Amino acid sequence: MQTLAQIAKALNRSNVEVAGLQSRFDLPVFPGAGYPAPYLAFLRTVVQLRALNVSEEKLRELWNLEKKLLQLLHVDSTGSPTWFLDSCGAAPNPNRRLLLSNYELGVDIEGGGVQLGLDFAEAPPELFTGEVMGEDALRILNDYRHHYAAIRIHVKRELPMTREMITWAKSRMI
Repeated sequence: MQTLAQIAKALNRSNVEVAGLQSRFDLPVFPGAGYPAPYLAFLRTVVQLRALNVSEEKLRELWNLEKKLLQLLHVDSTGSPTWFLDSCGAAPNPNRRLLLSNYELGVDIEGGGVQLGLDFAEAPPELFTGEVMGEDALRILNDYRHHYAAIRIHVKRELPMTREMITWAKSRMI
């Protein structure tokens, strides 16, 4: 467990910047050393993607789709206040994991299926099903795929310039 100051130091960001990310990504705030390792892993992913010039708006859109998908898949039934972050930092299989939450879908992101209907939570029955209300995991997954593909294309385009910047900084600044 870490403090906000330790997380900020690990990310080479100020406490204010990290607090801003917490607010804009709607992350829980904990007192003292209440931040688990996956919390830092999530923020590190966001900071790294921002360093690759991916807009925060696009990341927040992707994050909201991931959380919605995780809710529809009933991942939120664990009772953990950080249920949407708990997979961050796990050994990645990027083809099967969501980008920001690092949640293992069990199928390739580019594939066509997801195991639906796994509900481990005790919850009162809803008046209408999610599909009737317009919430469909496959629809959300398709939206996610479009956003994810756009971010991947952006990162691929940005990598050559990032490599050049690193080479330049090593030769001129270090």
